[in-house]
Amino acid sequence: MRPRLSFLSDDLIGQILEEAFRLLETAGVNLNHDLLLGKLSDSGCRVDTAAKRVWIARDLLAKCLATCPREVQLWDIGGMACCALGGDAVHFTPGSAAIKVLDPGAKALRLAIVEDMLRYSRLVESLEHIDYSATAIVPSDVPEHIGDSIRLYALLRLTTKPIVTGAFSIAGFDVMADLQLAVRGTREALRAKPFAMFSCCPTSPLKWSEVTSDNTMKCAELGLPVEFIAMPLAGLVSPVTLVGCLVQHTAETLSGIVISQVSSPGAPVVYGGSPASFDMRTMAPAVSSVESQMVACASAEIGKQLGLPTQAYIGLSDSRHLDAQAGFESGTGAYLAALAGINSVSGPGMLYFESALSLEKLVFDNEICGMAKRLLAGVEPQEDLPSGALFEELLREGTLLGSDHTLRNFRRAHYLPGPTVNRTQDEAAPGSTLMDRARQQVDDLAARYQAPIGLTEDQFRELGKVMQRAGGDYRVTF
Repeated sequence: MRPRLSFLSDDLIGQILEEAFRLLETAGVNLNHDLLLGKLSDSGCRVDTAAKRVWIARDLLAKCLATCPREVQLWDIGGMACCALGGDAVHFTPGSAAIKVLDPGAKALRLAIVEDMLRYSRLVESLEHIDYSATAIVPSDVPEHIGDSIRLYALLRLTTKPIVTGAFSIAGFDVMADLQLAVRGTREALRAKPFAMFSCCPTSPLKWSEVTSDNTMKCAELGLPVEFIAMPLAGLVSPVTLVGCLVQHTAETLSGIVISQVSSPGAPVVYGGSPASFDMRTMAPAVSSVESQMVACASAEIGKQLGLPTQAYIGLSDSRHLDAQAGFESGTGAYLAALAGINSVSGPGMLYFESALSLEKLVFDNEICGMAKRLLAGVEPQEDLPSGALFEELLREGTLLGSDHTLRNFRRAHYLPGPTVNRTQDEAAPGSTLMDRARQQVDDLAARYQAPIGLTEDQFRELGKVMQRAGGDYRVTF
């Protein structure tokens, strides 16, 4: 039996949805995109063009929800079916867009550079329990106008896994679309086998910028999956209570779904987000607080009630270091997310309020993700019922260490972590910290990395042409 977790009753989910529907009807959303305002007006919404505000009618919302696919299929870069988001399937991916990295030598955060991005791209390909990658590092030593697209380019060059990504500008999205077309060849082929899922983020409370709404519209037109990442901070830009925060998160996410479906009915969407606590003592978002984890899981319950694939930022840490805080925040988040059946869990590797990434934490979190997947397998009989013969052997031999039953079932029954997790009983062995072990694992995986065979030389050349055109005077040398 698969273990499960829930925070909301069906009645409470219904009440939250009703309040969100009413909020969209009565308060509306601020939408800074003239073309989309026109589309929504043509769809029957009341629109104030001057104020750039739209009120979303309940019947349009119901129509848009009805056209959303119930599953989102991601393909790898080579064109093989990879991850299906839907139901209670759970997949793990690093968080996106960290501007800093944890330098294990200096034991401090610093701005990320291209070399960090490349090391990360090679590493993520090697981690078994990280199901797909993300454009997790924003290098500071490239021109700002290619800060988004160069991340996608690096992963296309060095990995085969699907990618979670996002654009920082309208022009940046166009470059990233061209990179994807360089891989798939045609818009029809890209629509049939998308390998990148875009994060599109409304601004709390109840606002859509021109950039994020335009990205949402263009993703819908291209058939690219979108995960909506509403980020209400309880007590700052949303009600301080968890239910109040959920009402706002629901309304903001539903408004994104309407933008997507009005742009192209049937466009693939994922009901996601990063709702969080706001610590008024430090004036910082407590992204990994227990309340943030509860709201993340609860928001996924609402998405499931609507029949949509789900996502959440959870399984990360607000700490600046790979320490006990990072361990318990990441571990509890990953376990809760798995038990809640969140389809796409964004967070492994992330530190410092979603703004920093650690390669060492990523290899450690890979083990946490493996343990979370083992947790989901639950407790099931494995050739041990009836158990009479098994105990006869145990009592006769005094041990089952060499038993055929043990050899057949050991790896099925128990998750065996790698060297990042210390389970040695040798007291004479030299001591090491978690950071030491993780750093060694990062180095070992880097030494063993081999470029995967996913694309042809012609595809690589087309990627290079797109990136060099976008880079202009900046020479892209990898």
